Amino acid sequence: MRFSYRESFGDSSPDAYETLLLDVIRGDATLFMRDDQVEAAWSIITPVLEAWEGAAPIDFPNYQANTWGPESAEVLIAQDERSWLQPTVTEVGDSKG
Repeated sequence: MRFSYRESFGDSSPDAYETLLLDVIRGDATLFMRDDQVEAAWSIITPVLEAWEGAAPIDFPNYQANTWGPESAEVLIAQDERSWLQPTVTEVGDSKG
């Protein structure tokens, strides 16, 4: 999927913090978790994290930061004669507004 916020909405995408702060100012908590939800989420994930700490992964396909992923991902998708879409670079703050 290729998506351009500017083409779809005729304006540049707001910064994440702009959206967050605007929600706080408006009192819109729909994108925020309550404390009981946070506690419930941690109660589920903590045992998983503890189990992972005790068992080293076998053949984990790790890759360098600022790269597009492990070579195994390219090989996997190429089996179906497909390829990953490479992101396109657009200028931030250009005059097309």
